[in-house]
Amino acid sequence: MTTSTIEYLGDLRTKATHTKSGNDFITDAPPDNKGKGEAFSPTDLLATALGACAVTIMGIAAREHGFNIDGTTIDITKIMASDPRRVGEIVVAFHFPNNNYSEKEKKIIELSAKSCPVFQSLHQDLKKIFYFDFVKTK
Repeated sequence: MTTSTIEYLGDLRTKATHTKSGNDFITDAPPDNKGKGEAFSPTDLLATALGACAVTIMGIAAREHGFNIDGTTIDITKIMASDPRRVGEIVVAFHFPNNNYSEKEKKIIELSAKSCPVFQSLHQDLKKIFYFDFVKTK
């Protein structure tokens, strides 16, 4: 079974549909690449996937060790590079609720983030920077 299908809608826009659930979303080319920037670009999705995957794996690890990270928010910053045009750096800033995490829990969180499949799938030349804010300030 396919994972997803994509329809090109024209004007640099696509509609992606998740095969199993039927959920869909639109992508749009960014303004710096001839698009309107009215939706996630494919490279935005790549950067966002890193944060979503990392927090999911952290949530699994937290559950297995008897604590939670519910309420965690993440800021993603994608930095493009050129020659060739590509994502050069992704900065992922995790903001955790003030749960008084122990040093052991913090270590579990940090180690699990970098074990996520997206992190492991991205080329080693792509800079992946993680910040962990354990006293949520947002």
